[in-house]
Amino acid sequence: MSKLPESKEMLSIGEQIRKLREDQGLPLRKVAAELDIDQSILSKIERGERKASKVQIVQLARMFKVDEKELLINYLSDRVLYDLKDEIFATDVLKVAEKKIRYMTKNQNGK
Repeated sequence: MSKLPESKEMLSIGEQIRKLREDQGLPLRKVAAELDIDQSILSKIERGERKASKVQIVQLARMFKVDEKELLINYLSDRVLYDLKDEIFATDVLKVAEKKIRYMTKNQNGK
């Protein structure tokens, strides 16, 4: 069995969900029932074989009583990672995207 990364930020959203569930001693079936999904789907989410929805991430944050923002940031960073991981210029793309976000935010707030 592979060892989980030491830094919480380096856990995939699936790994983080599994860790939260196990740390709270909750069985897969109970968490899946709270999300109104089959436990095999939750198991696939935890293993990274299926993606959770944003709504499910919010539900999980509330269920586990953890910071919703933290869980959503991990969820969204995984989405970006999977879109860019095989791109040669991924780091450059992220830098430009960050500049664009700042520019758009500044222009929206300045109106």
